[in-house]
Amino acid sequence: MKKKIACGFFLALTLCAACAKEEEEPEVVIEPQTTQMRAICELATMDCYYHNVAKFKEEDAAGWFLWKKDKQFWVEYSGVVSVGIDASLVNIAVSKDRVAITMPPAKILDCRVDKDSLSEESFIVDGKSAKVTAEDQTEAFKMAQENMEQTAADDSALLTNAQQRAQKLLEDYVKNLGNAIEKQYTIDWVYVDEEGNKI
Repeated sequence: MKKKIACGFFLALTLCAACAKEEEEPEVVIEPQTTQMRAICELATMDCYYHNVAKFKEEDAAGWFLWKKDKQFWVEYSGVVSVGIDASLVNIAVSKDRVAITMPPAKILDCRVDKDSLSEESFIVDGKSAKVTAEDQTEAFKMAQENMEQTAADDSALLTNAQQRAQKLLEDYVKNLGNAIEKQYTIDWVYVDEEGNKI
């Protein structure tokens, strides 16, 4: 009986010792990741605020022969244009201490007229104008939005600034990640067009 108790005690002690044995943890490799870089690009989006006046004019909108009237009015509005890069085109390739980042050009991501900026006072109708309809106001609103988007798209300095901002944030991300793991990365920038083709 004593042998059985001693054998059971020895077996329990062996099991406890085996459980206490530390296993080596696999080495965790920390590298820049595409998903994190895309999230950074979305954060780098710039919102630009515009305030402008759009003009609406329709000739010979009402009346007969010599008594024809034009429709003419102006709309004062404010809006927001979001400028940034298409995060889906950002890509990364890591090879030892080199990081190749694919970077698309900046573009207009969103354009919207602030509906709260529109009121009765926003629409200024010429005293000699024919009657302005709701459809005319809707058309003027659409033209205002298109005008605002085109103005922003033609602003090359704005687009360049947005791309540089995203590039700087990505560069800081890679450098900070490298500093955290005591590794210095060299970044190679690969520029692509809006379709993802190398420039």
